[in-house]
Amino acid sequence: MSEKRSIFQEVDAPAPDDTPPPQGGLIDAGRKGARRGIRIWLTILLLMVALMIAVGGWTRLTDSGLSITEWKPVTGALPPMNDADWQTEFSKYQKSPEYQIQNKGMTIEQFKSIFWWEWGHRNLGRAIGLVWALGFFGFLLARKIPPGWTGRLFGLGVLGGLQGAIGWWMVSSGLTGRMVDVASYRLATHLGLGFIIMGLILWYLMRLGRDERELLQARRTREETLARLATILLALVFFQVLLGALVAGIDAGRGYIDWPLMNGEFLPSESFDYTPLWANFFENPALVQFNHRMVGYLVFLFAAFSWWKSRASALRATRHAFDWVMAIVLLQVSLGIATVMTAAQPHLAITHQIGAIIVMAMVLRARFATLYPTAQSLR
Repeated sequence: MSEKRSIFQEVDAPAPDDTPPPQGGLIDAGRKGARRGIRIWLTILLLMVALMIAVGGWTRLTDSGLSITEWKPVTGALPPMNDADWQTEFSKYQKSPEYQIQNKGMTIEQFKSIFWWEWGHRNLGRAIGLVWALGFFGFLLARKIPPGWTGRLFGLGVLGGLQGAIGWWMVSSGLTGRMVDVASYRLATHLGLGFIIMGLILWYLMRLGRDERELLQARRTREETLARLATILLALVFFQVLLGALVAGIDAGRGYIDWPLMNGEFLPSESFDYTPLWANFFENPALVQFNHRMVGYLVFLFAAFSWWKSRASALRATRHAFDWVMAIVLLQVSLGIATVMTAAQPHLAITHQIGAIIVMAMVLRARFATLYPTAQSLR
């Protein structure tokens, strides 16, 4: 037990040796874990997922997605090792509707060029799963995951496993004989989940970059109006991503290559030719591209409005965040127009898809800046 101080003792006199030192920062005690290590791990995952989305887009542009006709999560990691193995894989592909209707007469060398893209896409997915598992269970066993984060980080792995299953669900739609491509709505589901996973990782990265006490204090000064605008813009961007997947799924970007009109019309006259009516929104190239264009304009206008409203913010970081959103959205709209007018030239089209990744990231960053403002000197 510590000795009692005399009432005449100077307040700055040293305390007896057995007096415990004062403790501070109790709100964050035990909450830090290996935040820096987890952020490095999540950054690697974020880059891998972004690369996965880009490789998936190139796989679609090169019509490589149906070159592997089986789903073997483990043994499929190994490619054909000799000529006999290649012939076996090629024989399986020759039985597919895509070969019979679209690629009849393809040589085995041509088959290899599309096989490697799909094989690489699938193995990148396996690598992401491995990196997640090593990181998550490593931090879990070391008890380095901050309180409240175990479920979130585990959820990323669950979503990744679900993404693999949805990927095969998508591919299998092109092997039934009803079509020579994958179903566009399944492609949209696959791409949409990829963007959700990427968005969650980025959000977690931003939150882990600041301690819980700082976030709690910052939340009290959040900019409500701008946060709502950023949330709406995020939803619009995500919806536009899904529409872009529908365009890619049926090659709708190659049918109407004039702008701002479509074959000389604002709304192509054949936009509702399919029956039943709802099928036009998923399968009619005219209406699918029209919808993608219109929502693109809406995203641009709403981004411009949000940027204008952000000028009233007293926080420089908030204004700069919306500056980046506006600049990237403007670039993305320009890329979209160029992609249409070149009949979805592959390199432009994949740049446009990568642009969507950056737009999503910038909008998330702006939303975070409004929900958790960073303290700023009045000067």
